Amino acid sequence: MLQKFELFIPVGVRFALLSALGFALMSACVKYVSLYGIPVFEIVAARALVSLILSYLDVKRKGISIWGNNKPLLFARGAVGTLALMCVYYAVTTLPLAEATILQYVHPVFTALLGWLVLKERIQMSTVGCILLCLIGLSLIIQPSLAQYQQNVDSATSLPLTSVLVALLGAFGSAIAYVIVRRLSRSEDASVIIFYFPLVALPTSLLFVSQHFVMPSLYLTLMLVLVGVFTQIGQYGLTMAMRTQQAGQASAYSYVQIVFASLIGVMVFNEVPTLWTFLGGGFIITGALFNVFGDNLIQRLRR
Repeated sequence: MLQKFELFIPVGVRFALLSALGFALMSACVKYVSLYGIPVFEIVAARALVSLILSYLDVKRKGISIWGNNKPLLFARGAVGTLALMCVYYAVTTLPLAEATILQYVHPVFTALLGWLVLKERIQMSTVGCILLCLIGLSLIIQPSLAQYQQNVDSATSLPLTSVLVALLGAFGSAIAYVIVRRLSRSEDASVIIFYFPLVALPTSLLFVSQHFVMPSLYLTLMLVLVGVFTQIGQYGLTMAMRTQQAGQASAYSYVQIVFASLIGVMVFNEVPTLWTFLGGGFIITGALFNVFGDNLIQRLRR
């Protein structure tokens, strides 16, 4: 039975699903502690501290150097990832969880394009279809926000436009980071790649924490630790998935995080997605599925 499961679901897909679950739980913890007044930079610092410790122990367990081979590119991955992380956390704390996750997971569009430009990966017809469907879905989700912004009035169905733009900036930054990971995977161990992310994120976030530090309770401290633990799970799954799939396709599998985030949003935060979210999310998820299975479908139709 296990062998059939392994044949049906490739190892890269399983790592991507693990990554999606880890990041969904991470986002839920981020949103939860933010409701108790913990600032975004403090959350980033807590996450980075936990990830740095776990990453260091993992590298040492393997008996390899923590510094890797391509240090400039490793630091670049850490810097871009840190900026993207701050944008993502801001979006999570200012938007409903489902919407924030959907906007973040527009990144396969950017990843596929960057994979083509930087890594010279050929864009399949299925990826083109994915991009078009994602753009349609994105336009549906932000349509109420744009309409209300133009009319300068508030609406229950609109999202803060600044948060939407920050979320998209985070998605673009994530795409750059993922393409760098794909390049680094040719010469670096996955644990070293993961280690450099908190190595840059921790000192960067600490620069901003001192001015707005909030002492967390023991319970909130535990939640902050879980942010780092779930991050580590998500990062590991993502890095391993990028090793076994093309950059655009590997990230598309992680769209299942939208489902996880929507369920958590309803059950934990009582956030019911709007009709626009359901419609736009449907297009985006369809695009992700088409990116995965579209080429086989197109080949069968041509026969």
